[in-house]
Amino acid sequence: MNSHTNYIQAHFDEFAKIRHDIHQHPELGFKEHRTSHIVQQLLKEWGYEVHTGYGTTGVVGVLKKGNSNKTMGIRADMDALPLKETTGLPYASVHDNIMHACGHDGHTTMLLAAAKYLAEKGEFSGTLNLIFQPAEESLGGARKMMDDGLFKDHPCDAIFGMHNAPGFPQGQLLFRDGPAMSSSDYVTITITGVGGHGAHPHLAKDPIVAAASIIMALQTIVSREVNPSQLAVITIGAMNAGHINNVIPQQAVLELSVRALNAEVRSLLENRIKALVNAQAESFGVRADIHYERGYPVLVNTQTETDFARQTAIEFAGQDNVVLQTPARLGSEDFAFMLEKVPGCYLFIGNGEGNKEGACAVHNPNYNFNDKNLVNGGAFWAYLAERYLSHAG
Repeated sequence: MNSHTNYIQAHFDEFAKIRHDIHQHPELGFKEHRTSHIVQQLLKEWGYEVHTGYGTTGVVGVLKKGNSNKTMGIRADMDALPLKETTGLPYASVHDNIMHACGHDGHTTMLLAAAKYLAEKGEFSGTLNLIFQPAEESLGGARKMMDDGLFKDHPCDAIFGMHNAPGFPQGQLLFRDGPAMSSSDYVTITITGVGGHGAHPHLAKDPIVAAASIIMALQTIVSREVNPSQLAVITIGAMNAGHINNVIPQQAVLELSVRALNAEVRSLLENRIKALVNAQAESFGVRADIHYERGYPVLVNTQTETDFARQTAIEFAGQDNVVLQTPARLGSEDFAFMLEKVPGCYLFIGNGEGNKEGACAVHNPNYNFNDKNLVNGGAFWAYLAERYLSHAG
C-alpha cells in the first residue's frame, strides 16, 4: 500500500464513524444543513479556508500550498433520497422515508478522508478546491452552486468527481472519456378530449384512445428516427386517466423520461416527440398540451483530464484494478453542468459484486455504501490531487 492508503487506513475508524453518522441523519436536497455543518467544522479543524453560500448548503474548502497558480476541484455530493430504509443497520436512518440510498454519505466521507490527508501530509503546489455539493438528485445543486459564483470565486483548471458502482469489484476504478452519462429530460403530456358515457362513445372525444395511440407511436422515434449507433431512450413511466369503467374521462396524462448520449440526438427527440404528439392528438380530435422540461445535460468527460486520471489510477491501483473505457451509462448526473464549464473527469469506483458487500443497486431500500471504499476512494483522491498539482502540464 502507498502512503495515502496507509494513512487513511490508519484513520479508518474515524472516517467510518463520520460516514455512519451522516448515513443515520440523511437530508434531502438543499436541506443538508447538518451535513454541511459537519463538513465545515472538519475542514476548519484541518486548516482549510471554508466558504459557504453556494447552492444554499454547499461548502467549498480551499487549501493552498506552494507558489503555483495551478488549480483543481474535486466534488462530492451530500443529499439523500426520499426512500424508506430497510437495511436494519445499527446506523440506519432515523428519519422516516429519507435514506442515503445512492452513497452520497460515502462520497462526502471519501473526500473528507482525502482532505485530512492533504492538509496534514499533502505535497503539492497550487490551489485545491474541495466542493461539497447539495441536491444532486434531480434538483440541480451543481448548477445552483455555479449560479451563486462557484467557479468565479474558485476557478479550477480541471474538476473531478466520483460515484460508487454496485455490481463491480470493490475498489475497482472505472473510466470513460467522451459522453459517459446521458441527458435526462422530463415530459408531461396532458391530452384533453370530451368526456362522456361509456355507452355513447360517439358523443365523446376519448383521450384514452388517443393516449394509447401516442404511446405506441412514441416507440418508433428511437427505433426509426435515431441512428442505431446512438443510444437513446423514451420511457412512458405513468399514464393516468379515468376512475370508472363506464365513463370516458375528459383528460389523460402521460409522464415521460427521455434520455440521450448526444446533444443533437437529445434535440431530435424533443422535436419529434412534440411533432408526433400534436399530430396524433389532432388525428383523434383532441388537444395535447406538452410540458417539456430539460433536466441534466449529457455528461462529457474531456480527453486530456480523463487520460490523466486514468494513468494516475493505474499508478495508484495497478492495471488489473482499472477499467480504461467502461460502457456509457444512461443514468444522469448534474456534474455534467460543471463539465460544461470546466474540463474534467467523472469516474466510478466499484462498490461490490455478486453476493458480496456493497452489491445492492443504488436507489434501493437495502443499499449501503461499502466502507472499504472510504480507504480506496479517499486515498485515490489524495493521490490524484498531489499528482495533478505537481504536474507541469
